[in-house]
Amino acid sequence: MLRPANLTDLDGLIQLETTSFDSDQISRRSFRYLLTKGKAETWLDEESGEIRGYAIVLFNSGTSSARLYSIAVQPQSRGKGIAERLIRKIEETSLEKDFIYLRLEVRKDNLPAQNLYQKLGYKKIEIVKEYYEDKMDAQRFEKLLAPHLNPDLARVPYYHQTLDFTCGPAAVMMAMHALEPRFELDRKTELRIWREATTIFMTSGHGGCGPYGLALAVKKRGFDVDLYVNDEGPLFLDSVRDPEKKEVLRLVQEDFRSEIDKLGITVHHGNLRALDLKEKFEEGGIPVVLISMYKMINMKAPHWVIITGFDDKYLYFHDPYTDIDRPPSDCTYSPILQKDFERMARYGKSSQKAALIIKRPKT
Repeated sequence: MLRPANLTDLDGLIQLETTSFDSDQISRRSFRYLLTKGKAETWLDEESGEIRGYAIVLFNSGTSSARLYSIAVQPQSRGKGIAERLIRKIEETSLEKDFIYLRLEVRKDNLPAQNLYQKLGYKKIEIVKEYYEDKMDAQRFEKLLAPHLNPDLARVPYYHQTLDFTCGPAAVMMAMHALEPRFELDRKTELRIWREATTIFMTSGHGGCGPYGLALAVKKRGFDVDLYVNDEGPLFLDSVRDPEKKEVLRLVQEDFRSEIDKLGITVHHGNLRALDLKEKFEEGGIPVVLISMYKMINMKAPHWVIITGFDDKYLYFHDPYTDIDRPPSDCTYSPILQKDFERMARYGKSSQKAALIIKRPKT
């Protein structure tokens, strides 16, 4: 029988964990967190009060991609189809919550598990070096849980930001490369665009890039760009307290606006909904959109992503930010419900919104 786990199952889960794995074991504290506070579900296969297997799925609120975090079956119960039933249940519950991709990692030397995943329709997407405690590599797999979806995706090579404050340059670089493959994706270009586009956004570290500076950097590289902001005044002022810093921000953006007017960049004051972004995308533009990182990783910071596709329900994007917990494969063509993205695409107390639509120059 399959059922969701609860706190009364802690002892049984720990016993199954220790008999299933010699290393990389989930601790009691972690199990408790996953069962009570984590964005996760744990399902059990139980017979006569005995836990024969479990599977844990994690839900990322910033995308519609779920992750099979761990799965274990008692040694004496293997070969009875328990793992397959648990995986199918995880797929079912993920899809019910509008998560349309399921990703997982498995030891590179665990060929029986890899064969099972491939039998169930999972595809190998990358090798993760030294993923486990004993330095064994992991094979990462992915499955589209809604094969009826046929997203219209742009071919956008991925480039991850190399510094905490260069998401804007990384995003516009991906857009320009998608439109013109001869455009170089390298760190020198990333830093050059950052120097040109930074708003001197002074929090505790280096400044990030605002929409005006990024639009200028794109235009100067020979691409057309339309700029959408919902506020006619300077952006991000409510993010700094010091009056002098506010004045610096205001002056920098005022100077950017003057240069934008000289170059003839069109600035629209208003909001772009997901349907509007889809229309611009279908016309050949590549949207780069300002979001808040809070919905993704609980960090209150402005952040830039690039839109890479749409279907009737979902929007797909590349996120230039990666770390140990978010490898590049989790950041490319990430699906999210269009209505959820609209709630994410704003920043700060004043809900500031900004987007660039980058296009090939008119001939």
